[in-house]
Amino acid sequence: MKNLTPANIAAACGGKFHGDKSVLNTEVTAVTTDSRNITAGCLFVPIAGTRVDGHDFIPQVMEAGALVTLTERAESAAGCGSYIVVESTRDAIQKIAGFYRRQLGIPVVGITGSVGKTSTKEAIAAVLSQKYRVLKTAGNFNNNLGLPLTIFRLTEEDEIAVLEMGINHFGEMTDLADTAEPDTMVITNIGTCHLEFLGDRDGVFKAKTECFDYVKLTGEVILNGDDDKLIQVKEVHGKRPIFYGMNPGFRVYGYDVRPEGITGTTCMISVDDEDFEVHVPVPGAHMVQNALAAAAVGSLYGLTPEEIQRGIESIETIGGRLNIVEGAKCTVIDDCYNANPMSMKASLGVLANAGGRRVAVLGDMGELGKTEKELHREVGRAAGELNLDLYLLAGELSREIEAGIRETNPDADVQWFADADAAAAALPELIRKGDTVLVKASHFMEFTKIVEALKA
Repeated sequence: MKNLTPANIAAACGGKFHGDKSVLNTEVTAVTTDSRNITAGCLFVPIAGTRVDGHDFIPQVMEAGALVTLTERAESAAGCGSYIVVESTRDAIQKIAGFYRRQLGIPVVGITGSVGKTSTKEAIAAVLSQKYRVLKTAGNFNNNLGLPLTIFRLTEEDEIAVLEMGINHFGEMTDLADTAEPDTMVITNIGTCHLEFLGDRDGVFKAKTECFDYVKLTGEVILNGDDDKLIQVKEVHGKRPIFYGMNPGFRVYGYDVRPEGITGTTCMISVDDEDFEVHVPVPGAHMVQNALAAAAVGSLYGLTPEEIQRGIESIETIGGRLNIVEGAKCTVIDDCYNANPMSMKASLGVLANAGGRRVAVLGDMGELGKTEKELHREVGRAAGELNLDLYLLAGELSREIEAGIRETNPDADVQWFADADAAAAALPELIRKGDTVLVKASHFMEFTKIVEALKA
């Protein structure tokens, strides 16, 4: 790993090296926080979790071949080999990742927003992959541990990095953007999520836009101009943002949108006055917005309209995020990784355009603060207006979704369950052959159980 030596690691994170000085200028081969993934010559970063403390495994990881370990407690590593004492391994890993990112000098595209970060990341990576070797955030590695671990996966062969940044508190974006130092920053939208910690949409806007201070001065900011908060951004580092959306006045815009059910959407995209037709192979009108973001990034990095089109049409879904799965009796729209009011409504819109009997299996949404009941009821009202065939709800807050459904659709077929297990147990009697079933809730609701039951 380029220039990632114990000497430079200690300097980057303000740590103090102890041990065999002959290894000070030896580059580590990898960085890991998992004692089960030790490779010869790696750096081990022990993290103290709620159940397991990585410091307890320092002796065994050093014996397994790690070159050096970080530690917050010198006594945990004394006598085990070379180690670097730091105040906080969590802070240290971010600083080390920032150092390593600068050694490689690879352009970084950062992505944040309330909804659609992951699907937009996938779209951007798909487009850029038509011209470059791209490394992208894997899974949900988008927080203050996941982002550094993603950066450590970069090699000198990679040509561009697409990094997702997820937050739920003020100050977290500052840490992530300082580590990533993006050349290009994309914000998808400002929605009603993490309100328990951020207060309201103005708070979400403030927290998300902390990233602006860390975008390179020569870099660009790409924003969803259809978002009422983001359109208010006039300049960043003296430059006007690149806006995308459905407004013909934007540099990148979409029009002639033709929904095609759960097979996706066909639309026209205009990039710098060059227009082309594209099929977005993931369902939902919001996926057109994600495709527009990808087109904006692709254009910025020199891709032709043909390359952008080919990239968008190659987008693939990932588990838990509008992933279409064929079950034994039904088609499952697996969108159960997480949920907030904005994403819930978008997913319900996808279901509304599906064929067959349309069944919504919805659960509680987390981190919505003092307005959580009203926001659940708001989702219920939106769901009721769609006049779906069956609503199956689970979780205490979903009682409010039920109330909202009945406000706008008193005759709706609605059934409530205490939790995911109870809902899953009832499915055999409720789901019919040919149904299309949306499964959507916050991650803590464990709705993967429902998806697995529907697939069986």
